[in-house]
Amino acid sequence: MFDGQRMTVNANDALFIPAGTLWSLKTMSQTSGRCLQLPTHHRSSILTHPLVHKMEGAWDRRYLSALFEQLQREQNSKREGWQSAMSSLAHVLQIHVNRNIPAPQTLTAAQRLSRAYCERVVAHYRENITMAEHANALQVTPTHLTRVCKAETGKTAAMLLTERQLYSARALLAFSDLPIQDIAAQLGFGSPAYFTRFISQHTGNTPSRLRKVAQLDVA
Repeated sequence: MFDGQRMTVNANDALFIPAGTLWSLKTMSQTSGRCLQLPTHHRSSILTHPLVHKMEGAWDRRYLSALFEQLQREQNSKREGWQSAMSSLAHVLQIHVNRNIPAPQTLTAAQRLSRAYCERVVAHYRENITMAEHANALQVTPTHLTRVCKAETGKTAAMLLTERQLYSARALLAFSDLPIQDIAAQLGFGSPAYFTRFISQHTGNTPSRLRKVAQLDVA
């Protein structure tokens, strides 16, 4: 699920995912890939929307693979100037992707609505805004929004909102030392008890249990 649409990603495809994009990836067993995370000052001013780059030619695949391998070598070696080298390689990678941006796609009304909803979910997930309130802001009925999201992404509007909240909750429980009541408040829940019920309902575990399991996995 990418940029408000469900799509198939093939071997050797490259994905550009700007910060703040609502996306999910379901992989098959033994799937592997490489990820390059660009700091804010390196992000391209051209690539403002998610992009799937179809590497159809052998040269294109070899070129990008070589760039990623060199980035990996610089990061692993930590030789003098390795950060500057990685910065330069990242710029070369961005230039290559920019040169291969496809022509703008004409979106249907359903695609525009699905994209707009996904953008709202990312922008407001901490404000405890309901799906119905999102629908009202987009000037559609909750029923219509649900139907469109299901057709475009494979998930209902309510599922997309719930999964975004769960992602943030899991991340804060696993990678922060914030007390659970502070996490609940940060994510817009009215009380720690409501937050606990939400987590338990969707994961089968309490927030404390999720945090403990995550800490054991890291250890």
